[in-house]
Amino acid sequence: MRTVCGEDVHRLCDWRKLVAALAEGHRGPRPLTGRAGLEIEMRGERQSYLNLPAWLPGIAVGTKLVTVIPDNPDRFRDVPAIQAAYVLFDGNDGSLLGLIDGTALTYRKTAADSALGAMLLSRDDPETLALVGAGGLAPYLARAHLAVRQSIRKVLVWNRSRPHAEAVAAGLRADGVDAELAGDLEVAVRRADIVTCCTASTEPLVKGAWLKAGSHLDLVGAFTPDMRECDDQAVKRARLFVDSFEYAVDKPGDLASPLARGVISRDDIEADLFDLCRPDYAVRRRPDDVTLFKNGGGGHLDLMTALYIWRTLADPPV
Repeated sequence: MRTVCGEDVHRLCDWRKLVAALAEGHRGPRPLTGRAGLEIEMRGERQSYLNLPAWLPGIAVGTKLVTVIPDNPDRFRDVPAIQAAYVLFDGNDGSLLGLIDGTALTYRKTAADSALGAMLLSRDDPETLALVGAGGLAPYLARAHLAVRQSIRKVLVWNRSRPHAEAVAAGLRADGVDAELAGDLEVAVRRADIVTCCTASTEPLVKGAWLKAGSHLDLVGAFTPDMRECDDQAVKRARLFVDSFEYAVDKPGDLASPLARGVISRDDIEADLFDLCRPDYAVRRRPDDVTLFKNGGGGHLDLMTALYIWRTLADPPV
């Protein structure tokens, strides 16, 4: 068995190569997936323990074990809200192949998932990215979007906690990114060609009236029915896409809530990544179209990412 630390996960997961691997994975057979979890309320917030298995028969099987403690960043220095481990097995004989740092894998997988959505759905020439949220995932989302849309020249960072937003913007600037603090969320969204949200909000933050024509809205944070990052008008105004119909429609509140209230219908959701990555599928995007991509995650994406890491270890770049 081999152990892959977080530093190695980040070193191996080149953004454009990982995005390409996810696209290729969606063109192959669909993994079998499941989900189990436990939840409690503590310190006024929901804490979660999740088990996300996925299986590609004859190829690989794996499980991500995750803890979600939302107030960790406020209570402890350098302790993220989401921490995980990934266990990978051989799909032929069931032997244990390795233990991968699941926190690093989650950051890379989640950000690459959203970047793939933006690559397939956003305009070819976006110039401004609005980053809504400044948690542990935020800088990875920014860098993944920048990797697939290299026309982006400006990143606007907004967060309820100004110091957290300033820290993320400063970290991006240290990497040569033109990033600045956004004091007003509405102004930032109105300026942006791509808006990516990674918050734990239970109240809509991004309003559909703020989205400019031709923009792309990437929703990452909400993963339960009572969590939402955008309002009904955004959902009604946009062309709707998801990373998977299984995990992004009925579980996160961004789409589950308007669906339950009849604001939208299931037929309004045009495609998921298994459709979008097919060579014969065409989005036919019009210049003024507003597109919305709901990133719901799922064990299939973790397994695709783990396989990319494992194969890159076996055949490292020269």
